Amino acid sequence: MFDKDRYLTRGVSEEIPLEIQILLWSMIVGIKIKKDYLQVFEIEPIKNRLLKIEHRQEIPKYKKGHVVVNTGINSKVKIFVIDDGEYSTMMLSSEY
Repeated sequence: MFDKDRYLTRGVSEEIPLEIQILLWSMIVGIKIKKDYLQVFEIEPIKNRLLKIEHRQEIPKYKKGHVVVNTGINSKVKIFVIDDGEYSTMMLSSEY
């Protein structure tokens, strides 16, 4: 799962810096347990030019927090990454 073609929506392309997009894909690849078809990322700017990223999935339960340097996200955003078996798509929650 999440190892075939990868796509992203216009919203992600326009609002999420490339470095963060790559980081989110790598977080999915790095999961050591079975991956759910839906990966959820909640991203929130915090003090000192940092981002708090919460990565989670439902089945099996997985949740991990990360803090990284903010490269251009100014407000809280939720991102879904969905794998349908043929390809994976990264999208803003508002585009779902």
